[in-house]
Amino acid sequence: MNHWLFKSEPDEWSWDQQVANGPKGEEWTGVRNYQARNNMRAMKVGDLGFFYHSNIGKEIVGIVEVIRESAPDSSTDDPRWDCVVIKAVMPVNKPVTLDACKVEPGLAAMALVTNTRLSVQPVTAEEWRIVCKMAGIDAI
Repeated sequence: MNHWLFKSEPDEWSWDQQVANGPKGEEWTGVRNYQARNNMRAMKVGDLGFFYHSNIGKEIVGIVEVIRESAPDSSTDDPRWDCVVIKAVMPVNKPVTLDACKVEPGLAAMALVTNTRLSVQPVTAEEWRIVCKMAGIDAI
């Protein structure tokens, strides 16, 4: 299993909206960056990710699961763009802020810290473990 981070502006799509969609999940549409798209193309059903509120809050607020692998993005007719479907798994006990990640030595190379504009990012197993600990949850 691989781990990922999905960024969303909470005034556009929030954790609460993700949770409200229940087991059917939500297409992660609108990604128009090749690196982020390629990250989604590498995802497999069952992969887990952090749900991150960008711009407002700048914090990891939950865990999501990939429930459908990459397919054409339904929000565009342009065949270059794909998306996955993710569902909410659980909230974190304590949101993990970008500022907290920046001062954690074990996260110095994390994409969230080094490439803050990338909307869909890989997370290493060690980064996953550290962030889960910071969030007050067991690394699942």
